[in-house]
Amino acid sequence: MNEKYILIVEDEPSIAEVVGLYLQRAGYSIQTAADGKQAMNLLERGIPDLVVMDLMLPEIDGLSLTRWLRERSDVPVIMLTARREEIDRIAGLEMGADDYVIKPFSPQELVSRVRAVLRRTKREQAEVEAERALEFEGLLIDPRSRTVTVAASLVELTAKEFDVLYLLARHPRQVFTREQLLERVWGGAEYIDAGTVTVHVRRLREKIERDPSKPVRLLTVWGVGYKFEP
Repeated sequence: MNEKYILIVEDEPSIAEVVGLYLQRAGYSIQTAADGKQAMNLLERGIPDLVVMDLMLPEIDGLSLTRWLRERSDVPVIMLTARREEIDRIAGLEMGADDYVIKPFSPQELVSRVRAVLRRTKREQAEVEAERALEFEGLLIDPRSRTVTVAASLVELTAKEFDVLYLLARHPRQVFTREQLLERVWGGAEYIDAGTVTVHVRRLREKIERDPSKPVRLLTVWGVGYKFEP
């Protein structure tokens, strides 16, 4: 029996019930919250292994709750949304969500996403424990503390921004396609738009490059993908 604990934040009782039923059948322990405020109270008592969160919530919306959570934890978040516009999906990912599922969705697909995210998280934790800090001129990337220092100043990265940077920096000058980055960082490219990678690289450049419009670290290889220049 899988002892992972998942918090479901969903204001539609029928969806919360079905999602909870499928996750329990898959062997997970669950707890549910019907609005953002109730979810925040539960999260203050203890952080779960993963959060399945609706975007549109009463009291506190999903984006605000994810932002609040990211200030306290790197717990994986899968966002549920009825919005199909790209800007809403990007907003969720920029706030720190690890994946998103558009309503209506297959409950079994959601279970598969949960498994994939948890597998990736476990793999990343194992890799971090075995890895040393990476140091370049004016740039320090420490996987143990998951911190990045630029010119002796600490910069704040989301969990996925750190993962993208660390992966590229571990393989200097190696070119990664967007699909490879989606597979390695997000756990699969089947359901996630490749534009997600573009957004994360752009935000990383704004945080670590002296001139984001003329990057010297995170370089675009046109028609292929991205690479890190040491």
